Order: sequence, then C-alpha cells, then structure tokens
Amino acid sequence: MNFLSELTGCFAQPAAENPTVEMIEAAFRHHGLPWRYINCEIAPEQLGDAVRGARAMNWAGFNCSLPHKVAVIDHLDGLGESARIMGAVNCVVRRDDQLIGENTDGKGFVQSLEEHISPAGKRVVLFGAGGAARAIGVETALAGATSITVVNRTAARGEELAALLSERTSAAADFVLWEGDFQVPPDIDIVINATSIGLYPDVSARLPLDTETLTSNMVVADVIPNPPRTRLVRDAAARGCTVLDGLGMLVNQGVIGIRYWTGQDVDPAIMRARLEQLFAPGE
Repeated sequence: MNFLSELTGCFAQPAAENPTVEMIEAAFRHHGLPWRYINCEIAPEQLGDAVRGARAMNWAGFNCSLPHKVAVIDHLDGLGESARIMGAVNCVVRRDDQLIGENTDGKGFVQSLEEHISPAGKRVVLFGAGGAARAIGVETALAGATSITVVNRTAARGEELAALLSERTSAAADFVLWEGDFQVPPDIDIVINATSIGLYPDVSARLPLDTETLTSNMVVADVIPNPPRTRLVRDAAARGCTVLDGLGMLVNQGVIGIRYWTGQDVDPAIMRARLEQLFAPGE
C-alpha cells in the first residue's frame, strides 16, 4: 500500500469531513489504485519531524494546508517554478530521493479556466491578495496573461502581489484599492474572485462589485467551492457571462497532485461528484 498525506494545522477537520481527502479517496476507489490519502494534524513545532517521518516511511508525497505552506520550504530539497515565485507550497512530491515542493492551487485554476478560455493574451481582474490570489495570479501570468489588476482592500498586500507579478513574470500588473463597488473596465476578459466572500455559511455575502459592468464576453470565476453556485456565479450568469465555480479548481489541483505522486491520470468527474455530495448547491 502506498501512502500520501495532507499535513494540516491542529484546527483541521476530521478526515471524514475533509473534502480533499474525500475526493482523492473516491478517485482511488474508482480506479482501483493501491493508494491511501490520510489527514494528519501537525502542530507548527512538529512540522520538521513530520517531513522527516514522510522521508523515512518513503511516502510518495503530501499536501500542505495552512499554516504550513511557507514553513515547509525549509524542510524540502527544492521547489518547482511557480512555488519558487510565490514562496508557498501546497504539494510535496518525492522525486528519486528528494522532496520537491510544488503549488497546484493555481495550476488547478488555470486548467479549469482553459476549459473555457486560454489566459494567454488576456486582461485579468483579480479580487484578493491572499494565498489563493497569489497562486492564481502567478499561474495565470505564467500561462500568458498580458495584464493583471489586483483589487484588494488592504493596500500593502495588494501592492506586494502586484509587484511580485510585475517583477517575476511577464505580465503587467497594477494595484487598485478596493473601495465601494468595483467597476470592471469594459476591456477586461477574465474576472476572478480569490477572496472568501460568499464561503459557507455566509452564502448571502455579496462581493463588492458593480455587476452592471459585467458583460457577456467576460469569463467570471469564483474560487469558492462551498457552495459551488455562489452569489457571484449566479449574478454573472444572469448577465450572460461564462462562469466557473470553485469546484473546478479544487478538483483539478487534486488531479494534478495525484499525477505528481502516482503517475496516474484519474477521472475528474468522479472527484467532482463526491464534492457535490458534500457541498450545498448555493441556490
């Protein structure tokens, strides 16, 4: 039996309630793969011991959740390109005798996005400047987006992300302070909510956005998986926009992680179906 893990903080949900565990185990069962994905609650001061334990037990890899995504880097042998740029790891992969840190969050988002539109040559508005926004911004830029406008309510974090994108990718990035309802410029191609606004149980929360400025030629994406049909997704769909819910990003980062660890491609539909059983639709 081969083992993978998710190293989470002590506040982690039990495995039976952890959506990542549920969707990955569902894929393993469906494909008859001899792998297990387990949830391990690790205190920050025990992180080094946990990584050394993964090495000693010859684990194929593990995911990292908060608060370990940055601290784990000190215990690894190297980083993939996007993880190096953003300075955060959510997926560790054993390659030969080394543990390499990757970040699959942004990769999962871009893969979901490319089912509808390629980010290459596109103009993007990105709401938020936290970990999800950083991962999405970096991967969208690496995929060829020409410009990214970071919209955030805290200037310091927003300016930091815009500077990172401008300095370390080929995208032109700028920052706009989020005050009141943001009006999306008419030449924008892709609008992304990378904040937690609308996350269960606050499903009625409204993203401060003037939906009248959304047009049918725009793709609007929300990274929130629970509920899948957030208020933003529903409002954008009503305006005729192409919409992406957060399940696509979550599923695809899982698919990418499984490929890293096992070399196997799994059916994303199986993983999505399991998540849809766990999450309310949001209507």
